[in-house]
Amino acid sequence: MLVQVLSLSVLTLFASLVGTVSGFGVSTIMIPVMGLFYPLPVSLLFVAVIHLSGDIWKVIFFKSGANWKLILLFGIPGLAFSYAGAVLSTGGSDVFMKRLLGGFILIYVVYLFLKQSWKIPANDKTSVIGGSLSGFFAGIFGVGGAVRGAFLSAFNLPKEMYIFTSGMIALFIDITRILRYLMHGTGLPGNLTWMLVLMIPLSFLGAFAAKKVIHRIPQKFFRPVIAALLGLVALKFVLLS
Repeated sequence: MLVQVLSLSVLTLFASLVGTVSGFGVSTIMIPVMGLFYPLPVSLLFVAVIHLSGDIWKVIFFKSGANWKLILLFGIPGLAFSYAGAVLSTGGSDVFMKRLLGGFILIYVVYLFLKQSWKIPANDKTSVIGGSLSGFFAGIFGVGGAVRGAFLSAFNLPKEMYIFTSGMIALFIDITRILRYLMHGTGLPGNLTWMLVLMIPLSFLGAFAAKKVIHRIPQKFFRPVIAALLGLVALKFVLLS
């Protein structure tokens, strides 16, 4: 039990710090790791609550920047599509959904290495499509931040404005999908319930640390290394027997 608590604590701190600074998001790092040890619906609910708290920390720490037009254009369609994705995530077998997750992460890893050559137009249509896709992938896989980041990057926002805007959009999406998971009857085992209470303040510490170091650490330092690790975990999911 102690090993489980320590492992989740380290994972939460690491995911909150690196996910905030690099733009990956907490879920992109935590979902693949937790999915190796827990059923996917349990992992989705557990990490969704931590991700929701992370959204709140982003809004608090980076409130100096906001683009409300983008927030609404991304967030409103994200609400509907996150619910649709959550419905699908609770309807498939665990192995099948993990294989889908693995395939999605592998595509994301390829995107990270090829991003420099991809150009997405910065317009309202991009916002609506980006919100819809990020909401859907957040609901079904818990890792919508990957898609949201791809579309938000088209608008070339200052870093603090980017983090605040992303946090507000994710807040809409996370509340919707958490409600759907709970409505479907997804719950946490007893030990994970009280551990979740402990992980929320740890996610705060990770986000607070990110606030302190965000101007010192180049984003490009994290992305290739973390992408490679995510790729290995994704292969593990795809090759599940």
